[in-house]
Amino acid sequence: MTKNLPTKQWLAILAVVIVALVLGALILRDKKAAAGADEHGHAESAETGEHKDEKKDEHAEEGAKEPTKGPHGGKLLKDGSYAVEVTIFETGVEPQFRLYTYLDGKPLDVAQSQIQLSLERLGQAPQPITFKKEGDFLLGDAVVREPHSFKVNVKAVHAGKTHEMAYEQIEARVNLTDAQLKSAGVELGTAGPAMIGTTLRLLGEVKYNADRTVQVVPRLAGLVEQVNASAGDTVRKGQVLAVLSSQGLSDQRAELLAAQRRLSLARTTYERERQLWEQKISAQQDMLQARSTMEEASIAVQSAQNKLATLGGAPVGGNLTRYELRSPIDGVVTEKRLSLGETVKEDSAVFTVSDLSSVWVEAPVPPQDLGSVVSGLPVVVKANAFDAEANAKINYISALVGEQTRNAMARIVLANPKGIWRPGLPVSIEVLIEEKEVPVSVSADAVQDLRDWKVVFGRYGTALEARPLELGRSDGKRVEVRAGLKAGERYAQTNSFVVKAELGKAGASHDH
Repeated sequence: MTKNLPTKQWLAILAVVIVALVLGALILRDKKAAAGADEHGHAESAETGEHKDEKKDEHAEEGAKEPTKGPHGGKLLKDGSYAVEVTIFETGVEPQFRLYTYLDGKPLDVAQSQIQLSLERLGQAPQPITFKKEGDFLLGDAVVREPHSFKVNVKAVHAGKTHEMAYEQIEARVNLTDAQLKSAGVELGTAGPAMIGTTLRLLGEVKYNADRTVQVVPRLAGLVEQVNASAGDTVRKGQVLAVLSSQGLSDQRAELLAAQRRLSLARTTYERERQLWEQKISAQQDMLQARSTMEEASIAVQSAQNKLATLGGAPVGGNLTRYELRSPIDGVVTEKRLSLGETVKEDSAVFTVSDLSSVWVEAPVPPQDLGSVVSGLPVVVKANAFDAEANAKINYISALVGEQTRNAMARIVLANPKGIWRPGLPVSIEVLIEEKEVPVSVSADAVQDLRDWKVVFGRYGTALEARPLELGRSDGKRVEVRAGLKAGERYAQTNSFVVKAELGKAGASHDH
């Protein structure tokens, strides 16, 4: 049927085809012209300038992004087609830098690059690290100390071209302004030298001062008629503690009275015989006999008085059986072992009176410490049950060690004017063995546990960052810093646990 189409239809179809071909040629020419201007940079229109600015902004955004993760899990730093992967390897070894290099996304022999790296930590000078080839990586020549919070600057030379790249990672750091620190009660201190003593900690117990403690013993058997003091009472020297009725005392007093009467009669007889002898009425022998009898009676009186005084009874009195027990010292009745109506023996200790204005503190000393613990060393005694402490000195070290414990006993005489050191109270004793000046120290209260470190929080601008420390001797107030902090650095000295809590809220990453 196509052969039978009219001539006009053929002409219309031909015209449409020709128009389509012309339009296609024009469009193709315009695209080539535009492409040629972008590729060779000949276009100078405002539109081309805007295009260049857009590309510049895109590159700036790419440079501000965090480094991507490399094939070995490290930070992949790129400069064009060249890249360096920075890793911190710490499996079975101290943390160390390991570097890998790439070109066009493919591994590059690390021997073809010369790389230097420096670490910038808060408050410290940059730490340069150099590398040597080790297998398929470059190994750093220094340990990467914790925390891994720093800025890393990398300078690499490859094929005559220098590449400079950097990244920063933050760990164990929190930002707090001075106003925030003040409101939290955090005060700053400065690390510096201090006199720190080496102390030995002993456990001991408060005991009565045996030199000022007495047992009140009746020395006569008797019946308790009156009790005037109880345990805990404060008594004065000579104060009556109890009254006994004692037949033995009655016999002794009766003997004294009889001896006194015999003496009185003997003295009268002697005076009469002396006068008669002086008047030459009687013989001298009678006078001498009377004087001898008088002297014997006087001796008997003195003997009876001494016996009575030894028993503690008054030499005379209306009631011959009354026996008063008196306190021999000023002190406190710490024990009472008699009751009204009870019969007590002559050798029973019925009261214990102790002068508690001073007490003993006794503590066992292990054999290995006997060479350093000697009399005269200063100590600090601290109560375990409440907040109290006192300064004193060691007064005595036992010459023998215990048969069972194998420990010697150290004794401290402790003044107790307020009576807070009660016998039986457990205490801790810190013995200052020696004192030495250290170049760097911090407050012991500032040290906190973070992971497996002992740290203080250094202050750098508004940042507080954990500084793991190697600690030395301590006296409980100051602690020596052997490594991790320099003299002159500021740190959170009081309420540092607040900083630790804030760090926990912020989260402490450990990203390598």
